[in-house]
Amino acid sequence: MKILESGKLESEQGKERRKLSWKEIPGPLQGDGQDVVSILQLVQNLMHGDDDKQGQRRMQYVAEQGHMALLGHSLAAYISVLERERLRKLTTRILSDTTLWLCRLFRYENGSAYYHEGDCEGLVKVCRLVINTQYEDYATEGFTMLSSKHPVIYQSAACRPGLGQHLCSQLGLPLSCLCIVPCNTMFGSLHQMDVALLDKLIRDDRESGKVPLLLIANAGTPGAGHTDKLSRLKELCVQYNMWLHVEGVNLATLALGQVSSAVTAATKCDSMTLTPGPWLGLPAVPAVTLYRHEDPALSLAAGLTSSQPVEKLRALPLWLSLQYLGHDGIVQRIKHASQLSQQLLEHLKTLASIKTSVGELVFIHLAVLEGYFAGDVLDALNRWLGEQLVQQVPLSGVDVVELEDEGTCVRFNPLMTAAALGTQENDVAALVEKLGEMIPVLSCTLRFRQDFKDEVLQQASLSYIEDLSWPGLGGVRYEPRTTDLDEDKRQHSVEKINSDLLKKLMELDTDLYFSGPEFCEEKNGIFIGMATEDLDVAELVETIVSIGRDIEESGKLFENMTEIVRRGIQEAELQLQKANEEKLMEEGVFRQIPLVGSVLNWLSPVQASVKGRTFNLAEGQKLFRRQGAGSDSVSDTSSVNQLEESFREAAHVQANDAEEAEVPQERHVHIVEETALSDQRVPEGQETESVDTLR
Repeated sequence: MKILESGKLESEQGKERRKLSWKEIPGPLQGDGQDVVSILQLVQNLMHGDDDKQGQRRMQYVAEQGHMALLGHSLAAYISVLERERLRKLTTRILSDTTLWLCRLFRYENGSAYYHEGDCEGLVKVCRLVINTQYEDYATEGFTMLSSKHPVIYQSAACRPGLGQHLCSQLGLPLSCLCIVPCNTMFGSLHQMDVALLDKLIRDDRESGKVPLLLIANAGTPGAGHTDKLSRLKELCVQYNMWLHVEGVNLATLALGQVSSAVTAATKCDSMTLTPGPWLGLPAVPAVTLYRHEDPALSLAAGLTSSQPVEKLRALPLWLSLQYLGHDGIVQRIKHASQLSQQLLEHLKTLASIKTSVGELVFIHLAVLEGYFAGDVLDALNRWLGEQLVQQVPLSGVDVVELEDEGTCVRFNPLMTAAALGTQENDVAALVEKLGEMIPVLSCTLRFRQDFKDEVLQQASLSYIEDLSWPGLGGVRYEPRTTDLDEDKRQHSVEKINSDLLKKLMELDTDLYFSGPEFCEEKNGIFIGMATEDLDVAELVETIVSIGRDIEESGKLFENMTEIVRRGIQEAELQLQKANEEKLMEEGVFRQIPLVGSVLNWLSPVQASVKGRTFNLAEGQKLFRRQGAGSDSVSDTSSVNQLEESFREAAHVQANDAEEAEVPQERHVHIVEETALSDQRVPEGQETESVDTLR
């Protein structure tokens, strides 16, 4: 086990081969078999396949008591090959010891135990036991006995989701046999079963000919950790001849010296399900359902007991682990988890702006300006708070849960996490420290959220995005001022501008976090994260508008330049074509033939002047146009001197326009075409033709 956990079995050469040849897909079974080392190597590769890429391990820390539990599974396989009589004696001893220890630890006198893998499996067997008890001929008649008198299973609305449906599925019962009892709506806790309403439901079912079969109560609801009024529920069950089953994390505190009366009442129930694995940090140990029943035959028929010795070996990992920890070690671990909850509650009393709940489970949620902001906003901030605490203080074991009345909360449940994670007092102190750092940030964000919205709405070029699930200041969208585009082009323009704007904002030297709309349905939006006390909201919005305007203007300038270049090139092509036609008309067709043209040029040279053409990219842009200038973008000049003069004149006009309009200067680009013919005779064979040169 140590070799597999450490990942040190494989050599460096083996790692290289695995990178080249290992495939995470099933392959054919080899005919000649493999040795033990190769098989262990395969297991290790599957366990730690891409740890190098992820930079983290996939296995949690396993302490010595955890190794004892894992060892139990290997020993069970070895023990199962003993001869039958010796195996029977050994398994009976293991089962008897483990059951006795658990019943004494959790104050459940004269109880029997059923060890099972799934948390619901024990309850399914208990239901079968109760059905066999209530319907005497069920063993022979089967479900025909249930047709005349339908059984009814009652459960709290705060029970595990899907528990009742799973029971009906496993027992072959219709969902009409399941009755969900609401929690208190007027008096008491919102997470406790309404006892008065339960009494009325039972009486109504009995009057309609149904058989109240079993009641599932909680000693620590899965969400909030509340305990039902078990004493009163037990009285109802005795009154109506019903079976009472209790489950929940608070059952772990029965092992302590001082236990609340609400939880102590669970010791009088007919059955309870314990999960010692997470309570004690023991991996791969079974859950245990303790129950009381006097008829062994019915227990055997329900599957709670077995005549097969191998079935009794399920208790072996727990038998080894309990002996390793001892009574004091077990109590100490549960006591340590309870003390962590109390320690956190004491520290949280010094922090403002949060609400907490008292119990073995601690729930933390933001309570700044409650009622002024929508619940979705507070839920988003609490979810962000929980995610940050999970990342920054992983050994605390906190997680994020949704409660019906409080909304999103951060849950600290050390009874289920501390033993496995090894949570200590310093981890709780670190958790409180991080809370102290994050709560002011959350408070500032809530205060500035409305200010940010007001500032955005004052800007004509910005749209405010209302997204209550965003844990931050809010979202904005830059809206281009151009209105002459169709919907598709405008949508493309909005998308491009906001994408570039997000990149620019992310490059700023600021503590603010900027994000795109990946997490929501909104498109083309920019979302701003948490704020600090020194944030200037007005300056932030002005910066967004300024950068967005610059991006929009540069985009327009680029589009205008592209259009001007395109039209200028088209015009130049037309002028070149026109010049070629004029040249053909002036010189004649014969001069264009290479050999004949050379002779004609020698006999009668053609006198030609140098023509130049200029192409100004700034022409056509109203912001940069010089007053009184013509609209033609292509002009003819008779000499190079005039061409140079146009360069100087254009530069002078550009400087004046820049000073008056305070707009960026545009460089003038000139396209010059020269057509030159030599006026001197040249030897035959070295003639030169007209060349159009584009500079």
